[in-house]
Amino acid sequence: MDHRIHTEFDLDAALAHLVKADHRFGQALSLAGRPPLRRRPDGFAGLASIVVSQQLSTASAKAIWERLEAAFDPLDHVAMLRARAPKLARAGLSAPKIRTLKAIAKAINCGDLDLPGLVQQPADEAHRMLTAVHGIGPWTADIYLLFCLGHADAWPAGDLALQEAARLLLQLDARPSAKEMGPLAEAWRPWRGAAACMLWSYYRVAKQRDGAPLQPDKSHKPNRLIRRRNGR
Repeated sequence: MDHRIHTEFDLDAALAHLVKADHRFGQALSLAGRPPLRRRPDGFAGLASIVVSQQLSTASAKAIWERLEAAFDPLDHVAMLRARAPKLARAGLSAPKIRTLKAIAKAINCGDLDLPGLVQQPADEAHRMLTAVHGIGPWTADIYLLFCLGHADAWPAGDLALQEAARLLLQLDARPSAKEMGPLAEAWRPWRGAAACMLWSYYRVAKQRDGAPLQPDKSHKPNRLIRRRNGR
């Protein structure tokens, strides 16, 4: 069964399963409180907004998105296909982001990417279909699955805040890499998306920062040996 988190009730149920699977999330819940239900629109606009927000502050991403919405009404894949690169650049988009948005629009137009159909797919298969499009990386796919489609098992392993929160909660010597985050979260299936939401809230409190920075880990450093602080 492929679980979803669409409502507050869904989130509460997912968190209850998560705490039962790993008591440390009960500690995180006591410290950080219940994470909010975070949802984005799905479809081209939802996916495009995630691409636009990468590597940018919330304020910068919001300003660029508002300029895009003002320039294109509606802001859909057809408008993106027709849009000229200089106009997109004037809105604030970088060349790589323009290429990615154009590739997404082309994939939708050609039928290679069926965004509405992803709702019916298991998280892993939907992830594969998204990352098959040029410019959509694992982080972008997982954020779309989690916040736009509500897939309860989406796991944005490349998110830096998520990695740091895992280090703190699990008492690891070093921040785990994206590759190392996979095995760490196996015990939390099929509720890894709920674990991500809980860890972002835990990160905000533990680090005394506002907001969970949704940024992928693009480092290519060698994997590090993860050890618990107590030596086990």
